[in-house]
Amino acid sequence: MTRIFSMTVLQKAALLLLLGAACNTFAQDAQSPSPVPAVASNPFAASTAVTATSPQYVLRAGDVVQVKVYQEDDLTSVSRIGQDGCITMPLLGSITVVSNTLAEATRIIHNLLARDYLVNPQVSLNVVEFAKRRFTVLGQVARPGTFDMPTQESVSLLQAIATAGGYTRIGNPRKISVQRMVGAENKVFKIDAEAMASNKDEQPFMIQPDDVIIVGEKWI
Repeated sequence: MTRIFSMTVLQKAALLLLLGAACNTFAQDAQSPSPVPAVASNPFAASTAVTATSPQYVLRAGDVVQVKVYQEDDLTSVSRIGQDGCITMPLLGSITVVSNTLAEATRIIHNLLARDYLVNPQVSLNVVEFAKRRFTVLGQVARPGTFDMPTQESVSLLQAIATAGGYTRIGNPRKISVQRMVGAENKVFKIDAEAMASNKDEQPFMIQPDDVIIVGEKWI
């Protein structure tokens, strides 16, 4: 009887040890963080992300802008600025924003809403998509044509000519004209690019969207 009793005690002890080990394993599993499942990226969200833009950016026809009014989701709108310089918003209808900076256009919308509809509306205005900015180089350059300007970056006259492949053999850097629309008037600027390139103190002539640069030729 004594032998049977001792075997039973050993069996109970072994069982208790097994149960203790199992409890420790369960506790460790409970404390370990569960793996976080990977979340698939949303391609639509990426395509509609608002571009960060300086408040001093000047709005152009063709820019796509997003307007938001704090706690007024019904007034959120996304519009492309038309050739008439306007966007369309709920309540306000057509609003002229072209040639205004982002800060100025935001203030215009704020004032229109505050005048008739809301008390101190919190308006945010951002550019979702920039209009294509292009310039044209004609005349005595290696690759005459129309070229895109980098987004939000300036291009000088000398950079524009370099983009077009530089001067031809008979290209005359002292005989360059730039045609530019200023309002309804077509202005022509006569420029000596040779003197400009040699004078480090002279301010570069900056190209604007839709400028047409014409490089003349040397008299041989």
